[in-house]
Amino acid sequence: MKAFRRLCIAVTAVFLILAAVMNIFMLKSSRDEEGLYRVEAKRLADDIADTGSFDLSGYPHITGVFTEEDGPLYVSDEHYVIIEAGGKLYRAEYSKEDPSRGLLLINCIFAAVFLMIVILLRYIYKCIIAPFGRLKDVPRELAKGNLAVPIPEEKSRFFGKFTWSVNMLRENIEGSRKKELTMQKEKKLLLLSLSHDIKTPLSAIKLNAKALAKGLYKDEEKRRAAAESINSRADEIESFVSEITRAASEDFMNFEANQQEVFMSVIIEKISARYAPQLAMTGTEFVIGDFDDCILSCDPDRLGECVQNLVENAIKYGDGRRIELGFDKMDGCELITVSNTGCTLEAKELPQIFDSFQRGSNAENIRGNGLGLFICKKLMSLMGGEIYAGIKDDCFSVTLVVKLA
Repeated sequence: MKAFRRLCIAVTAVFLILAAVMNIFMLKSSRDEEGLYRVEAKRLADDIADTGSFDLSGYPHITGVFTEEDGPLYVSDEHYVIIEAGGKLYRAEYSKEDPSRGLLLINCIFAAVFLMIVILLRYIYKCIIAPFGRLKDVPRELAKGNLAVPIPEEKSRFFGKFTWSVNMLRENIEGSRKKELTMQKEKKLLLLSLSHDIKTPLSAIKLNAKALAKGLYKDEEKRRAAAESINSRADEIESFVSEITRAASEDFMNFEANQQEVFMSVIIEKISARYAPQLAMTGTEFVIGDFDDCILSCDPDRLGECVQNLVENAIKYGDGRRIELGFDKMDGCELITVSNTGCTLEAKELPQIFDSFQRGSNAENIRGNGLGLFICKKLMSLMGGEIYAGIKDDCFSVTLVVKLA
């Protein structure tokens, strides 16, 4: 955008300079031409003095020569100059071209060419530069995994197919991610199910082993050895099952955070620019409370992703009346709270909403995979912050605790 503006300024400046140079050249040429009649008048006077006669065919700028016999010498409607030849005065009339006509024509041509250039630059900006500017952040957001990035529809024949193709790419990536998350979820559920199922017979094995160890059978020595062997194997199996359970409970998504210092306004302005127009169209009141433009210690992209996830949840699970961003400070931290009206989540579900694949009872018929708040929790932990949720007066709120720089 800036480069194109500089190009427009440069083209305009060069064009104006060329127009000024051309006008100066035309004015100078007209002045030079005006001086020719004086030269011809001097030559005419010399010719009359030498020959006593004259021939105007050799003087293109002289239109007529008159004496006092022809009438008043100093009265004429034409441009003239008085010359003296052989002791007699003559009125030499001459033609003088009007330079304003030539200048007007040249300037009209320049104005028409300049208007065409302006129209061309405007067309390039509207059909190429502006659509490209609206799309320039899309690849970066997709590369970061932000599949909710809006891709504006373009009717331009230059970018219409491009935006359509990028949107298809986004949908394919989103589909692949959902498939991967589904597979991970199924794998996790399978491991947990197997662990639970195996623990049941293990308990019975251990009970039998304990019974054998108590000597309930006749051959005491053999039964005791068998019981100890069964118990030992049961412990091994139980240890193996515990390892499976632990592995299934571990995080299956890797996150990274690049800790930086960023002004609060940078984060909030991006959120406002993204959601304010959208929510205004749907009639949702979007309120951003007063905040100090303090410096936060965080990964700005990751923090922005967290706030974005919370706003997206507020849009999906709220009643569409009001979404608010509130701010507060506590113990060297900035508190960013996203709240929405129309909460239908039960308070007893709050402890589980940050678990992976956990969805509340209010999520029926709403698309999702139960990872939004889980991701927010992991990211806030990586940035040295916290996250917690609450319900008050039919409003659901989630607060991000971000360290101040």
